[in-house]
Amino acid sequence: MTGEDFIRVIRRLARTRGLAVRFEAGHGKGSHGRLYLGTAFTTVKDRRQEIGPGLLRQLGLSPDDLKE
Repeated sequence: MTGEDFIRVIRRLARTRGLAVRFEAGHGKGSHGRLYLGTAFTTVKDRRQEIGPGLLRQLGLSPDDLKE
């Protein structure tokens, strides 16, 4: 899953759970940005590249959460 796909899935998940979500592209260099889900956040390094599993943990999610 690319960073863009991840952001899209997190936005969908936030809608179903009634959580606030936002992406701030101004954090970091180049295509880095910070993704907030409720009070948790993670840094999405390159939105065009594959993401690592650590992003889910930083947001307090598991891979099963993405299957909703």
